[in-house]
Amino acid sequence: MSQKDPCQKQACAIQKCLQVNNYVESKCETVLQEMRKCCARYPKGRSICCSGFEKEEREREKFKATSEGIPPSPQ
Repeated sequence: MSQKDPCQKQACAIQKCLQVNNYVESKCETVLQEMRKCCARYPKGRSICCSGFEKEEREREKFKATSEGIPPSPQ
């Protein structure tokens, strides 16, 4: 039996919020932040629902490092 995704509840809340608000992401910032908090609590790869947020975090870190003059790490 597979385990339930630990951030599925937050992922569903995002979908519901976006639908109710005609997909205006700025109106769902609170539920998006809750999802980020949930994803931060678990190791990478633990939650399939977090895959997009993990990618977003990697991009943010890469941009931050580049803007500080630190060359990006090879992948």
